[in-house]
Formats: sequence, C-alpha cells, structure tokens
Amino acid sequence: MTDRTIVLAFGTRPEATKMAPVYRALERHPGLRPLILSTGQQRQMLDGALNVFGLTPDQDLNVMTERQTLADLTARIVPTSGKLLREMGADMVLVHGDTSTSFCVALSAFYEGIPVGHVEAGLRSGSLREPFPEEANRRLTGVLSSLDFAPTTGSKANLLREGKSAEHIVVTGQTAVDAVREVAGRVPLRPAWQQQLEAGRRLVTVTMHRRENQPMMREMAQALGRVAAKFPDHHFVYPVHLSPAVQEAVKPVLGEVPNFELIAPLDYSEMAPLMAASVLLATDSGGLQEEGAALNVPVAVLRNVTERPEGVEAGVLKLAGNDPAGLEQVLTDLLGSERTLKAMREAHNPYGDGSASGRIAQAIAWYFGQGARPADWTL
Repeated sequence: MTDRTIVLAFGTRPEATKMAPVYRALERHPGLRPLILSTGQQRQMLDGALNVFGLTPDQDLNVMTERQTLADLTARIVPTSGKLLREMGADMVLVHGDTSTSFCVALSAFYEGIPVGHVEAGLRSGSLREPFPEEANRRLTGVLSSLDFAPTTGSKANLLREGKSAEHIVVTGQTAVDAVREVAGRVPLRPAWQQQLEAGRRLVTVTMHRRENQPMMREMAQALGRVAAKFPDHHFVYPVHLSPAVQEAVKPVLGEVPNFELIAPLDYSEMAPLMAASVLLATDSGGLQEEGAALNVPVAVLRNVTERPEGVEAGVLKLAGNDPAGLEQVLTDLLGSERTLKAMREAHNPYGDGSASGRIAQAIAWYFGQGARPADWTL
C-alpha cells in the first residue's frame, strides 16, 4: 500500500506548537507520511518553536515582511502554497485553527482538489470582529474542510449547527494539552524567576497582542501597571510580542514599573515552566487559555468574548474584557482572593487528556480506508 502524504501547513508559533505532536503521531502511524509546509508568517517566533520540537519544514514560503497587511499576506500565500502542495504530492492538507495561513492554505488546497483536515475546528466566539481576523479565518476554513477535528463536544455542536457532516467530525481533545504536557518539565524555570519564588514573591504571566486590542493597548497596559502597583509582592513577566504596534504601545508604559519585567518572546520550552509556576495568566491569547487549564493555572482573558467557553463554564477562565477599568478590577479581585484562585486551580480541565494527536492520526488513516474511526473524546 502506498503511503498517503499528509502536509501540515502552518506559519505561526502557536500553530507549530499545537501541530508538532500531530506530526509525531502521523510519523508513528503506518501508511501516513507527514511533511511540513511553513509560510513563515511569524518567522522569528516560529523558528524557535520548531527548534523546541526538533522539526524542520520540508518547504518554506518565507512570506513575512515588516508591518504586512492581511491583504498582502493573503496575496502571497495563496498562489505559492498551491504550487508547493502539488509538488509535495499532498493527499491531504492539515491546517490549524484560525490563522491567515490556515485559511489561505485551505483555499489553495480547495482550488487544487486536495482534501483539507482542520485541526482545532469548530471554535466560535460569535463575533466576526473578536478576535480579528481569526474568527473569520476559522469559519471560512470550516467551509472548505473535508475532515474536522473538534477539540470539544461544544465545538462539534457548532459545526453541526453550520451543516457539517457528523461522520466527518471527530472530537479529539486539544493538541495544546499534548504539547504542554510534553514540554512543561523539559526545561527548568529561569534562575531569576526561581529566586523570586524563593523570596516569597508570586509570578504572574502576561501576554497581550491581539489586533482588536491594539487601539486601546496603551490604556490596557496602564491598567496592568496599576494592578502591579497594588501587588508589590507579585512579579509580573510579560514576553512582549514582536509586532511594532505592540512594542510601541507597551514598552513606554510598563518599562519603568518596578515589578513588571518586559522580555522578548520566549521559546515554548521556557514559556511552559513560567506558566506552570505562575499564580495567574493574564492573556488575550487563545492557546494560553487551554494551556493554563492543562497546567491548572487560573487564566484571566483580556478579551470581551472567548471561543473557548468550556473553560469559563468549568471555572478555570475568567473573562476580564479589554476595557481598562474593567480588567483592572477583575485582576485586582483575582489576585486579592486566594480562595478564588484556589477554586480556579482545582477546576477540571475541559480541553483534553493528552491523546488528541493520536486520535487525529487514526481519523486520517480511517478517512483513507485504513482502520477504524476513533471514538469521540469526552470528559
């Protein structure tokens, strides 16, 4: 039997992190041959993630340019990725989640008549503007996909409401859980942060970069600075996104706050132990919501809506919004209540059991007539 070539296409650090365990699962599965197509959408951060997992792209579009627009990015990815998918002999293309890379490569594959598998399918915030452009990207990708890997039963329900075939939706759990469990214990916490803990200080991890937050990011940063002033016994660590818009909004505001440490983006091998050692994650990221849940670390979501409502329902996530006064109050309440933080730490993880990648590989093999369809994952 000829091996089926499965091309994993991604271009950002979160995609690489969540697709790395899928690549390894496909590698272990007889009859499936994984290849990687990188767009380089986030060049520096992507390369760091690939290094953590020991992966090398088989093809690289290298589309990243400074201050690129979404239209420019789309115009570069679509024609070039289609040509490379043909050259790579793709029998299926796997894309992840909600990036511009995912939608553009899925569109190229559709034009080429290549089936698309959508990892992390079915997440919905209900608002096309939040997060932007991710909510549109994932909905558009869902229209083009032939096989959907929904991380939760709620995500599957979203797809069913949109008319997707139940037979071709597999509930797998989140591959982010697979990844963070693999990496969290690999590298020790940085000595400087370990010293903070030993001195009785508590760590808070902050990330903030979303496009919809950028118009008010300076004011949000000011609110974060006020929170830090209220909790001088806490050490806030903020790996600042490389986007010039984010750098320009955040550094002038938080750079002089004594207990706020602004650093360059971390490799995943360092980010995972930092999150695990923190009493709270304050983030507008999507993936960190799941990683916090997997590590039993409370998460304050710096957004008005989340496409991951299971974490809110379970009690591990708290929506803080992006209104500066509101998020300041939420963070103050959380950090001021050990009882609340303890309850969030003890909430169950609704995002997976660490075996999502194996289910994805089994489902792809089933799609091509090799073996049984995996059972849906349930809590």
